[in-house]
Order: sequence, then C-alpha cells, then structure tokens
Amino acid sequence: MSSAELHAHLQTGATHVCQCWCVTRTDGQQLGFTDHDRPLAFEGISFTPSSGLSARALASTSGLSVNNTEALGVLSSDAITEADIAAGRYDRAGVTVWQVCWDDVSARQIRFRGTMGEITRAAGGFQAELLGLTEALNHPHGRSYLKTCSAILGDAACGFNVSDPAFQTTFALGETTDRQHFRLPDSGGFADGWFTHGLLEVQSGDAAGLRGAIRSDVSSGGLRQIALWAPLPHPLAIGDVLRLTAGCDKRADTCREKFANLVNFQGFPDIPGDDWLVSVPR
Repeated sequence: MSSAELHAHLQTGATHVCQCWCVTRTDGQQLGFTDHDRPLAFEGISFTPSSGLSARALASTSGLSVNNTEALGVLSSDAITEADIAAGRYDRAGVTVWQVCWDDVSARQIRFRGTMGEITRAAGGFQAELLGLTEALNHPHGRSYLKTCSAILGDAACGFNVSDPAFQTTFALGETTDRQHFRLPDSGGFADGWFTHGLLEVQSGDAAGLRGAIRSDVSSGGLRQIALWAPLPHPLAIGDVLRLTAGCDKRADTCREKFANLVNFQGFPDIPGDDWLVSVPR
C-alpha cells in the first residue's frame, strides 16, 4: 500500500479517486462497499458498487476528541438486511474507510477506522453512526463502592471458569417458541433456579451468535422453563442448539456458596448502609 502515490496523484489537480469501506461484523463476516461505478478489490476484500451504501464527509479534529461521522444505506436482501440489523449483528461492527485511486488500488490510504454506533432504520434505509478509535477514551472510569459485585461472571475481574460442565450446558430446541420462553429437557441435575440471571446463547442455525439474559429458570416435570428478559431478535428453528450458563445475582453469599470464588468478589458486603448515617449512639 502506497499513500505516497495517492498524495502525488492528488497534487496533480485532476484526480480519479473514490471511497471504499469494509464492515466487519462481530461474527467475522466482512462486507465491502465503494462509491465507484465498478467493483474494486484489495486486501482480500471485494468492494461492490451497487450496495446503496455511502458515507458522509469525514471530519478530523486535533487532540483526543471523538471523530464521529455517519454512513447511509439502503436495506437490501443481498447486503445489509433489516433482519440482521434488528438481530444486533452490526452492533459494534468494525468499519475501515479508504480513499482509493480507482485505476490503481495500490495507491490508497486509510481515512477512518472505528466501529458502528447507533443504527436507525426508516423508509427502507438505515443511518449508522460511526465512532472513531478514540471513542473508547470517552467512557468514565473508576470504581463504584457497592455491596454487590461489580464484575461480570467469567470476566477477568471475576476469574471464574464458566465453561465448567457444572455451570454450563447445551440443549437442542425441541419445539417452537416465542423467542422469550423456552421449555428444555431437564438433564444434568441442575438445581431449580440455577440459570436465573444467567445467559442463553444460540450456537447453531440462522440465529447463531445471538444471546439473551435469563430472567427466570424453573425446573418442573422433567423440563426447565427458561424465560428471558426480552425476546431474541431472530426466529429460532427446531434443532437449533442453545447453551445455558449459570447465573450470578452478585451477592457475596452466592459467590461463596455457588461458585466458591469469594476471593475474587468485587463488592463490599460490609459497607454501612444508609441507615448508619442517621443512627444514634447506644
């Protein structure tokens, strides 16, 4: 890749450049687009001209402020679909934008790299906010002092191995569902409520990669009745494999008794409550 060749071309005053951008979804699928009138290809990516996707002008600023821009597009069956957007497949997708000399794609330069932010859909099209790499610096940092644990089960702060068979299991979906309530075979000897506050993940089928937070887990009559807080955004089919991960209510007692992981508890169970502030000496 030679940005020097591109700069030399731009200095001639008679340019023939275009924009190419690649969207990399969190499931690894890559989609390439260009505003040129014919397909282009480089870095193993094919950039199609008929996708109806275009990007607004990129704004660059000094310092660490976030360089936000937007991408506009048309929903189509062969590129970006409304079903995929609704299913969250483009949430936090990576975006790279190049300025390319279309008759010599080796003369190109990256103009933007970041992720997709909020996506809105209307009138057969969509508008996606693009967030620059410095957007990660725009998040507040620090620690909250709470009685409950601030870690997420299985993350680096928690340190617990959720792939242990005692805390994770898979099932094949045996009946149709409304995408929020599931009846699964009760095998594995898990206690009632074992997966409450846990996670349901779709492992196969068209909805593979989707996940939902478990609101309740009731074991009755040889079946586990799982209810999610919100329906999955894509229909499931009989035979799709679902994975259940045990839940944690973030209390110290649960961390000690259910997971034997109190040494990594990230809360402060002995911190005084509000009543302590108005108490009187006895």
